[in-house]
Amino acid sequence: MLAATGCGGQRTSERSAPQRPTPNAQPPIPARQLAGAPIVFSFAGPTLPAYARDILRERRAAGVILFGDNVRSPRQLRALTRSIRRASGGRALICTDQEGGPVRIVPFAAPARTPAQQGTPALAYASARAAAHQVRRLGIDVVLAPVLDVARAGSALAGRAYPDGPAAVARLGVAALRGYRAGGAKATAKHFPGLGAAARNTDDAAVTTIANLVPFRAAIGAGVPLVMVSHAVYPALDPGHIASQSRAIVTGVLRRRLGFRGAIITDSLEARAVLAHSTVATAAVRSLRAGADLVLLTGPGSYPHVYRRLLREARGSAAFRARLAAARAHVQATIAPRRKDAPRRRGS
Repeated sequence: MLAATGCGGQRTSERSAPQRPTPNAQPPIPARQLAGAPIVFSFAGPTLPAYARDILRERRAAGVILFGDNVRSPRQLRALTRSIRRASGGRALICTDQEGGPVRIVPFAAPARTPAQQGTPALAYASARAAAHQVRRLGIDVVLAPVLDVARAGSALAGRAYPDGPAAVARLGVAALRGYRAGGAKATAKHFPGLGAAARNTDDAAVTTIANLVPFRAAIGAGVPLVMVSHAVYPALDPGHIASQSRAIVTGVLRRRLGFRGAIITDSLEARAVLAHSTVATAAVRSLRAGADLVLLTGPGSYPHVYRRLLREARGSAAFRARLAAARAHVQATIAPRRKDAPRRRGS
């Protein structure tokens, strides 16, 4: 992949004979596609806007995230996801939050119970399986759940987390992962390395808290395909950076210590905990350099700023191009939709 991006960085001797191209060699990936490869973006409304269609057709994004204003009815949602797949040639990830209870972007799909109400492995499995099966029928393939934070009484995520302590959350989370897999959707363990002890959500404020790796270690052992990294500061792991921008946490702990081989996605880069330190575009660069594979943009206006910044970095830095290429390859190898699932085009 590094060779494909032209980042070998070695001089060729004038005396060396020209090399024949390898029969299976891949053409270099254009910078305009590399710059978009880690972006999961949002858009407003129940139909796919022309600009979003162009982004997907030109392969300038990894996928999209859907919110409440994108969802009106089962028929409308199926039409929307078909248009996303058609525009992207079946390559785009289609993601949504479907944790359960009120945090359920698709209100006519399971689970009606919150994670806090799923107190047994059987309930966690059944809820996740039903959610995965139903959203897959609507064209969504990535569920941003389960929440594996070990919540305390009164903490910001208490209503969104499974009950009890680390061991119980780990058991329930693994059961849910089995359910998502049985239902055909890709699950996302969040918010690494744990946000359960925080009194406030990083969406609303800068947060400093403590980690709890037990449920995430269990999820990785169970083969979770994605992990979402939080924006809190964890002084015991890295006092100088929020987790999503910390190489010590993303690469050092998640990749190396815990051995996670799936795709790493950030929490929303428009969170106040991020904006307290930088712009969204700068945060995207920092997260990718830390080792993230995907950056999540939940504000419809963020895409052009982030894309232009990543394109500038890609054109100016061989090392950053290599990081983008590695992230792209990682996503394609672990969670990218299978092309055979893409809708067939009529005519040309």
